[in-house]
Amino acid sequence: MQISAPLTRIIGIANIVVVTVAVIGLSLLPDEKRPHAEAARALAKVQGSVEPPSPSPAGEPPGVVATPDFARQVRANEAGLVPVIMYHRILAKRLASIDRTPDQLRKELEKLAKQGYVPITAKEFAAGDIRVPAGKFPVVLTFDDGHPSHFALDASGNPKPDTAVGIIQEVARKYPSFRPVATFWINREPFGLVDRDAQAAAVKWLVDHGYEVANHTWGHPNLRALGKKKVREQIVRIERLLKKLGAPPSTTMALPYGSIPRPKKLARTGSWDGTRYDFAGVFLAGAEPSLSPYAKKFDRGAIQRIQSNGKKGECRKWCSQYWLEWLNKHPGERYVSDGDPERISIPEKLRGNIVAKRGLQVIAY
Repeated sequence: MQISAPLTRIIGIANIVVVTVAVIGLSLLPDEKRPHAEAARALAKVQGSVEPPSPSPAGEPPGVVATPDFARQVRANEAGLVPVIMYHRILAKRLASIDRTPDQLRKELEKLAKQGYVPITAKEFAAGDIRVPAGKFPVVLTFDDGHPSHFALDASGNPKPDTAVGIIQEVARKYPSFRPVATFWINREPFGLVDRDAQAAAVKWLVDHGYEVANHTWGHPNLRALGKKKVREQIVRIERLLKKLGAPPSTTMALPYGSIPRPKKLARTGSWDGTRYDFAGVFLAGAEPSLSPYAKKFDRGAIQRIQSNGKKGECRKWCSQYWLEWLNKHPGERYVSDGDPERISIPEKLRGNIVAKRGLQVIAY
């Protein structure tokens, strides 16, 4: 049957309208309901293990929609343990057992990068906002006390090479999948700086580059030995300082000496002199990996950390070298990402470990 020219034009216009409406409709769908051609193609190529695409320049993985089959292929386990590593001073010559040399820090970070760990901040971890490529493992790098060895800029405005930030940036250049972020919990003189303008410049550089700068109390006291009002004052004074320096309000804090105040809830929420604080996570000095933030038993008022150190003395079983080796020997216990921050992928046997409010996000295989 031959179609007349006017009818052909009408059909052509109708097709254009249909396609346009479809495109607009897809653009209005929530991200989780949009087709993901890239994810489908990646899944179609999966055979045995999966090498996920490289992260975007911003440090986040490309969009992936997890499915039970995909989660199984990458052996996702988002109910697993996460190493939250605690650092103090980074010194050429160690003065205390908890100090690390620049070379020790560099070697540990390179080992993490080679093994497939991707850094996230304590803020992201406590919020359960874990954006790590599929098949990779989150690690949280935390530095206490805001020591001068953590961050300083050279004459060109770049981080000095043997500071913590300088080393993190160096390792990230060498291993592009190693996201250059960490959390710095500071006291009243961040990074040894006294001048407010210098403090503000340091905080701005860190925040602008994706680092977290947050609360470690004003004077680093033992909070357990203080009264309620003094505990609140110690926390609020740092919050006010951070605001003056241009940092966002803290959503995490680290307890000096890992000492929990009485009552425990004072560390998480409270107010002093008209200023409130409310933290998503409070971190201990710790001695073991943290539970997943999605786990029923995860205590956001007492999050475990691991001291960075070798396997001597007390560290034979409680520090980073021991625990990183242990996680490598027990891969089923480690948090493995599915690459999809909107879903929580776990082996079926672990379904009961996830907190109820996250139930609709769970993919069990």
